[in-house]
Amino acid sequence: MMRHLLTASLALVATVGAKPSEPVVDLGYSSYQGYYNTTTGLNIWKGIRYAAPPIDELRWQPPVAPPRNASHILPAVDQPPVCPQSGAARTPTVYGFNSVPGDEDCLYLNVYAPPGASDLPVFVWIHGGGYGLFGAVYDPSPLMNTNGNGFITVEIQYRLGAFGFLSSAEVHERGTTNAGLLDQRFALQWVQQHITKFGGDPRRVTIGGESAGAGSAMLHSLAYGGKESNLFQNIIAASPYSVPIYPYDDPIPTGYYEEFVEKTGCGPSSTAKARYNSSFDCLVAAPSETLQNASGLVSESGLFGTFAFQPVIDNDLIRERPSAQLLSGKISGQRVLVGNNANDGVPLSNPNVVTGAAFNDYLSATFPNFTETDLAWLKLVYDTADSQPTDDSPRFDTLGTSGPTAKNQSEVATGLQQTVFNIFAETTFDCPAQWLAEAFGGPLHQAWKYQYSVTPAYHGADLSAYFSTEASWPSKGFNHAFQKIWGSFIINDSPIIPLEDATANQSHAVVPENPHGRLDWPQFQPSAPWQMDLNTTGGTVSPVVVTPNYTYYIRQGDDIVNHFRLANAYTWEGGRGLRCLFWRAVADRIPL
Repeated sequence: MMRHLLTASLALVATVGAKPSEPVVDLGYSSYQGYYNTTTGLNIWKGIRYAAPPIDELRWQPPVAPPRNASHILPAVDQPPVCPQSGAARTPTVYGFNSVPGDEDCLYLNVYAPPGASDLPVFVWIHGGGYGLFGAVYDPSPLMNTNGNGFITVEIQYRLGAFGFLSSAEVHERGTTNAGLLDQRFALQWVQQHITKFGGDPRRVTIGGESAGAGSAMLHSLAYGGKESNLFQNIIAASPYSVPIYPYDDPIPTGYYEEFVEKTGCGPSSTAKARYNSSFDCLVAAPSETLQNASGLVSESGLFGTFAFQPVIDNDLIRERPSAQLLSGKISGQRVLVGNNANDGVPLSNPNVVTGAAFNDYLSATFPNFTETDLAWLKLVYDTADSQPTDDSPRFDTLGTSGPTAKNQSEVATGLQQTVFNIFAETTFDCPAQWLAEAFGGPLHQAWKYQYSVTPAYHGADLSAYFSTEASWPSKGFNHAFQKIWGSFIINDSPIIPLEDATANQSHAVVPENPHGRLDWPQFQPSAPWQMDLNTTGGTVSPVVVTPNYTYYIRQGDDIVNHFRLANAYTWEGGRGLRCLFWRAVADRIPL
């Protein structure tokens, strides 16, 4: 997409600009003029190009430096175009995981910085969306304002769907697999090279994300065998998304590649392919609309809630399955703040499991390589013999430490339907979060773990607590505390905050306190697996209906207060630690 140019008569300024209303930064290859937001007190640049447009001969190739355009000052005031969007399979439109057109020229980033910044820590946000959706569309201003604008935020975009994660032997030979991850890494290198011009310190970088953004952060910690790159020091991983990861030439990604090739008209018997030396050459030359349509159709063809195009083991950037490499402790970075949501299994897992037969069909389709012994152990650790195929008993949030557990009880489902939600949550988010905490919980690194339990705590619900400009939900007090926790980790390398911030000065709030008047939050260690349960109480609970089989409750009112407590992550929810051991034992047959 063409970027409108400002006239050359505007004066170039090498740093943030002389006037807050006209922040201009010279990056060497281009100069960009952002704007000053009087409400947030931040200079903002939107749509800074960090790599060349990945089109034509650059499709499915590693990112390269952007072209030089030093004769003009480019405006950086509009949200950049999102990359082509490839949605989740078989999910209702109302869920929001839908394939829509985008622009291949999408390798841009946004920067938020206080005027006059100098040597501030940097937070690099990698958006989620199953490696197929969304973009740099979040507003970090509330998070920054709550923390006194004490850090700089960079939000990046990267290639998605087939454009970013197409994989096969042919792609590996002629181009690159994991192009989307290489885009992210290229953006991290851009931060190292240029963030001082915005007032940032490249030696104090926290990379963070939610869902696939958190999964990306985890993969960057594992990149190149965990070799320390010094691209970042800290990681914030909110519900790290970790799905089956295959070798680049495995039949699964190869099958998606072949389906993609057919739908673009580049199959072996197509007339279009006949004009080229290979299907790959045909894809490189294909119209963007054709490629986008095929990427969406293939991604929407799988099991409920799945995305077709995912990171793969390419034997270079990604060399091992994450569960195995995390166990070996081969990681880069120094600290991690990692969490999951109480109901992470919703809404991306199948909500239509209403019989025992449907439950068995779900297991067979989701884990086709499991042996009969594997399935027997799974049913044992999830107590499925005690779960009813359908259960009309009241739904409510579990306590986590006593009573019913997430194995068959939540506010969104009961019985075997809840078991399905919990299996998806634990394999995809909860156990990867635990494995990440364990990897960083040794003597050479630091880890803090939490669960976001605020009703309804479905997957992605926590985004409103740290990015929403509307502070009324979950509650002002909770948002304040949560944003302070993240900000302290970014600025001070620790999520431990003063008691008055943890309670938000609420008289009835309950939080663990240490002798120094601060939140008592021990580091996570396998020998002492503490996690912080972040929740609220009070208010009035009311129902929300999204679809007939996707309903939940929210808590509203002025009397909501924070309720934080420490718990053992291994005994949590009836032995989640034991179930994560089971998943690690069978991980090579999923593979995770």
